[in-house]
Amino acid sequence: MINVAIDGPSGAGKSSISREAARRLGYIYVDTGAMYRAAALYVMQHRIDPEDAEAIGRILPMLDIELKNDNGEQKVYLCGENVSRVIRTREVTRCAPIVSANPKVRQCLSDMQQEMAQKNNIIMDGRDIGTVVLPNADVKIFLTASPEVRARRRHKEMLEKGMDATYEEVLTDIRERDYYDENKPISPLKPARDSILLDTSEIDFEQSVQLVVDTIKNKISK
Repeated sequence: MINVAIDGPSGAGKSSISREAARRLGYIYVDTGAMYRAAALYVMQHRIDPEDAEAIGRILPMLDIELKNDNGEQKVYLCGENVSRVIRTREVTRCAPIVSANPKVRQCLSDMQQEMAQKNNIIMDGRDIGTVVLPNADVKIFLTASPEVRARRRHKEMLEKGMDATYEEVLTDIRERDYYDENKPISPLKPARDSILLDTSEIDFEQSVQLVVDTIKNKISK
C-alpha cells in the first residue's frame, strides 16, 4: 500500500487539494480534520465540556464516524447522520482544537485512520499525520500558505456555502488556531523531519494540485 501524509495549518487547502490529488492518482482520500470536527460535534451534542477529558472518555466507545463517497464528494457521517455541513460551522471549528487535544480522542481516531491506511493506497491529511499517525508514510508533505491567503480562501469558501462571517473574523480564527496548534502539548503542528515543504501562497488551486501530484510521483519513483 502507498501511504501519503499531508500536514499543514488550518486553511492551507489540505482537504480540497488532497481530495483532488487522490482522485487523479486513484487513491482513497482520508480527511482526518473532518473526523476530529465530527468528534467535536459529538461532544457538543452530548452537552459535555470539551475540556472534560473524563466525561469524553466515557462516550468514546459509542463514537461512530464514517467517510463515504457520494458522487465523487466525500460525506461525513456521525452515528449514521450526515454532518458534512454542520461540522464546518464556527461553533464546531472553535470546539474541535480542544477536543482533538484529548489523548483518548486522538488515540481513538488514530486507530481508525491507521486501519484505513493498512487496507488502501491513501492520501491522508491533517496536522500530525507524518509525525504521529503515519510516521512511516511513503511520502510526507507539509502544505502551507500565509495566514492572509488562507483567510481569504476560507472566507470565500464559507460565503459560497452560505455561511456568515467576515474576512477579519476568519483571519482572527486562523491566527488563533495556528497558535494553538503550534503550542499544544500533544501532537503540536510541525513538519515531519523528512517532509517536503510546499507553499501555495502564490499559486492557484490547479497549480497546487499538480504540484502535490508531481511531488508524490517523483518521491515514489525514487
